[in-house]
Amino acid sequence: MKIISFNVNGIRACLGKGLLDFMLAEDADFVCLQETKAQPDQIKVELPGYYQYINSAEKKGYSGTMIFAKKEAISADIIGFDNEGRTVCLEYKDFYLIDNYVPNAQDGLARIDYRLDWEDKRLKYMKKLDKNKPVIMCGDLNVAHNEIDLKNPKTNIGNAGFSYEERDAFTKLLDSGFKDSYRSLYPDKVEYSWWSYRMKAREKNVGWRIDYFVVSDRIMTKVNDVIIRGDVFGSDHCPVVLDIDLKY
Repeated sequence: MKIISFNVNGIRACLGKGLLDFMLAEDADFVCLQETKAQPDQIKVELPGYYQYINSAEKKGYSGTMIFAKKEAISADIIGFDNEGRTVCLEYKDFYLIDNYVPNAQDGLARIDYRLDWEDKRLKYMKKLDKNKPVIMCGDLNVAHNEIDLKNPKTNIGNAGFSYEERDAFTKLLDSGFKDSYRSLYPDKVEYSWWSYRMKAREKNVGWRIDYFVVSDRIMTKVNDVIIRGDVFGSDHCPVVLDIDLKY
């Protein structure tokens, strides 16, 4: 089974930069998008053979998540934990698939309390689901967990995305029965999934790994590969692809 996670930084803009061609060529079982920045009536994607599950923020042009799925879900939860459209969860026979766009703590950690409360709610949600069947959670999690996960860790300590609070919250998630699938497979590999638009950061590969596939411990052995597709453009993020031996 092949699952793609991609923060598109505006689905309408990304569609104009080849997003549909990419999805057609990849022929994945699921495509999970974050930061769609559009209302349902503004998201018009003709992708034959896929069901579309959309959670848009109440605030127009902001946040938003979406999953394209080849098979209709048993159930779909698009309520999430707020009114910012940050979560879609689909249930299948043998697993849950969660698409997340985690709140940014913002400059000066102005939104850190909101972020940590959101993380607590998400963790409780995942643990509850995990008691029933395994969980695959993906998306832009807005945190570089360890120094290996960003180009300039020393100068970013305490900044949004690399604060002790956010990193500790991610550690707590992993300590609760889940695995960072990429880092489990590649403990020493240095790759990034997000680059600032400023200072030619992507050209210089001055980036952060903040896009993840987190899976229940008991299905980590079924993960064949996690590929960070730095060759794909159209956003300030690149797609991440999970290859896992699960049926649906």
